[in-house]
Amino acid sequence: MLLAAALLALVAGCGRGDDAASPVEEGGDGAPRQTAGDLLPAGAGQEPAPPPQWERPELDLDAGQAEELRTRAAEALEAGELLDPEGGAVALYLALAELFPDDEEVAAGLDQALDALAARLDGSLQALDHDPSALGPAQQAGAVLDELRPDDEGTRALLERLEQARRSHHQSALGERALANGGVSLEGEIPAEAHFREALELRAQDARALQGLAAVESALIRQAEQAADDDDYPLARRWLDRAARVRPEASAVEDARQRLVAGRSAKIRALRASGIAALSEPDGIAEAQRQLEAMLRIAPPGEPAATELRERIELATHYGLFRPGQAFTEALSSGGRGPEMVVIPHGAFRMGAPVGEPGSTDAERPVREVRFDRGLAVSRTEVTVGEFRRFISATGYRTRAVRRGYSVVYDERSGNMVRRSGVDWSSDYVGEPADDDQPVIHVSAQDAVAYAEWLAEQTGRNYRLPSEAEFEYMLRAGSQSPYPWGEGAPPAGSGNFTGGGDRSPGGREWRNAFDGYSDDAWGPAPVGSYAPNAFGLHDVAGNVSEWVADCWHDSYRRAPADGRAWINPGCRDKVVRGGSWANSPAQTRSAWRLGSPSTTTNARVGFRVVREI
Repeated sequence: MLLAAALLALVAGCGRGDDAASPVEEGGDGAPRQTAGDLLPAGAGQEPAPPPQWERPELDLDAGQAEELRTRAAEALEAGELLDPEGGAVALYLALAELFPDDEEVAAGLDQALDALAARLDGSLQALDHDPSALGPAQQAGAVLDELRPDDEGTRALLERLEQARRSHHQSALGERALANGGVSLEGEIPAEAHFREALELRAQDARALQGLAAVESALIRQAEQAADDDDYPLARRWLDRAARVRPEASAVEDARQRLVAGRSAKIRALRASGIAALSEPDGIAEAQRQLEAMLRIAPPGEPAATELRERIELATHYGLFRPGQAFTEALSSGGRGPEMVVIPHGAFRMGAPVGEPGSTDAERPVREVRFDRGLAVSRTEVTVGEFRRFISATGYRTRAVRRGYSVVYDERSGNMVRRSGVDWSSDYVGEPADDDQPVIHVSAQDAVAYAEWLAEQTGRNYRLPSEAEFEYMLRAGSQSPYPWGEGAPPAGSGNFTGGGDRSPGGREWRNAFDGYSDDAWGPAPVGSYAPNAFGLHDVAGNVSEWVADCWHDSYRRAPADGRAWINPGCRDKVVRGGSWANSPAQTRSAWRLGSPSTTTNARVGFRVVREI
């Protein structure tokens, strides 16, 4: 009975099927976690009790009790009470056989009792497939049969099965102790698994051995979960691959794989969310980089979330919260919106004209490499008369031409540029009132700076004039040829340039123009009338030339290497860039530059603004 009690304790901790999970607790992420103590049931490692020695019952009976004894023996047999030493059928029929050795009815009753005991032994052996505690009653029945039917062929077969069951439980006990003491490993044989498999060689469906294999599998899965907790997913995969060899037909390993995949995905999503959130914070790029590095340590190759976060960091590094090619406008505090801005990409280019470029001068050299580490927002067109009018109305600002009382316009009668009174920012190229969609002209460099400063005040953003390097970069838009479009005449519709096919209202022609080109304009055209360049900007190379922030220097020697404006405090001459409707082909080249007094106003020069991002 001691063995039966021990085995009952053992089975109390066992599962009820091949795929039954061992007891678990929940980890911090809500996923099941097996503890070391839960891998084996209570009583694990206990050896089966040795086969008991059965002692024949000694009942003090006399022949006068024969009928009563017969009745009691028959009732015990009927009730299945076989092995009680005082009232069981076997003990009573043995006592009757001693009193009546030749009584056939008694002999038949004893045979029936032993047959019932053999059936009980067979049932206990079958019950071992789901109840390890059945070994105790089986050994009790076996001891009696071994004593009373030693030569019976059926008994010998049952006892052989009983011995196999005992040996199987012995191997399971060894396996349980090995698992508790030595655990599991990735390399070589796992001793516990070997013992459990030997137990199953003896009894193919032994519950204790099957539960032992489940415990080995659970121990391997726990190692995989620990590796995943440590973010070592390759090691976790190796542990699971090893676990899959223990019970290939079971679902526990696949379930664990799904849990680890889900946990890994949850960690990746959390890191992605933290990284993206950091990018919206001041100086958050470093924190986003840390989140990306943590993600890359756990993410599988090609993980889309890692790719996305890397791209978002790259964009934030170079473009803040914008993307290259993005267009936007910003609200003005006084009402309305500012000019449409386009984000141009960061990058590098060779600034200036190489020696030997036709029409070039030493002022455009030495050629130098300029790199921009951040993108830049640029107004899509030159600032218009309408946009400049909003500035004048809001501030009452008086431009240079207004204060001076004149500007320089185109004179159709002479075909020259002449000074004319009463011309200012609201005038067109001949001095007549300008439409609001015309580029603003007759503005000085100081007037352009004043407008940019007003935009900055209205929006709270850093609006300014572009540097000379920024202007040439946006004009070239990726090209390194003499003209933004390459060489020779411009493509049709590419801009407002001096073309051989252009005619003034009075029929005049250009003396120095692009052969075969016509843009149907004489004087500035409404902004955006022609095709944009590769950065999405209109009229950078034509329509009107534009003020930039730099002071004039007669070469690029000692110019800032990072593309910042080259400014000397108090300088009088500023730089004009980009060809205009009245410039010769040589003055329309990408590298062309001109120094002009910052107070200059005329019908050829306007400006556009940039905004730092």
